[in-house]
Amino acid sequence: MLDGVSLDQLRTFIAAADEGSFSAAGRRLRRAQSVVSQTLANLEEQIDVQLFDRSSRYPRLTEQGTALLAQARLVVSGMDDFKSKARAIAQGLEPELSVVVDVMYPMASLTAAVGEFRDAFPHTPLRLYVEALGAVMRPVLEHECRLGISGSMPTVPETVDAEKLLDVPMVTVAAPAHPLASIKRVIRLRELKEHVQLVLTDRTTLTEGKTFGVLSPLIWRLADLGAKHAFLRAGFGWGHMPVPMVHDDIVSGELVPLQIENFQPQTPPIAMFAIYRKDTPPGFAGRWFLDRLKHSSSVA
Repeated sequence: MLDGVSLDQLRTFIAAADEGSFSAAGRRLRRAQSVVSQTLANLEEQIDVQLFDRSSRYPRLTEQGTALLAQARLVVSGMDDFKSKARAIAQGLEPELSVVVDVMYPMASLTAAVGEFRDAFPHTPLRLYVEALGAVMRPVLEHECRLGISGSMPTVPETVDAEKLLDVPMVTVAAPAHPLASIKRVIRLRELKEHVQLVLTDRTTLTEGKTFGVLSPLIWRLADLGAKHAFLRAGFGWGHMPVPMVHDDIVSGELVPLQIENFQPQTPPIAMFAIYRKDTPPGFAGRWFLDRLKHSSSVA
């Protein structure tokens, strides 16, 4: 008999408990009081539990009814969520949005877009990965992520579409105790080559043989931008960094901007692109997310 319990019965149970009377529940559900009473009587018979004490003028929840009410709410809410999500998917909304983001992308812009996405699509899970160089492109190519936010890629494969989002300003820095920091003029290439350059390394082979602003033969390769940031502050070398990440360090004097002859008047920015496979373009949620990223970058 328990298998025959319906959502309609549970909704009637919840309405009667909330409204405090069968007649009020009937008005809420637009049904006659007799229908509400019979529906609840059938429910009690099916589950073999008395939900309401009918000995007084107004029905009161029994102890057992109170215990089951919370569970009934969970079941009805879960089914409502299921139907809402199914309806959205049928209309083109992805069941999940997976995004891989270049580590150089401004975190403030990303965080703002993610916060708005959570509010707009509360039932669409977001999987977010942060990678560097070819490790951004690879999960898009291999269908692991629907969207990628990529920079520092010399070419885009034919199977991939790209949309420009923004330019990330870059700056070349070193710690104040580093020998290069004491040079108050434009630093020549031969001078740079005498010191270790800290660079991000690609965990894939997609950028094999390519260099991105590597100017010294003395290189320490790091797979994590946070580690590179810490090593720069510790004086282990010099390197290029996104301005938003080191702005406070420059203001406080913990890092010093370098003027180098190869990059005049300033270190070139990194162009960021939204990328996705042509055979799996972004759905409704993905397109919304990209539009928010574009908006947040335009007002930054």
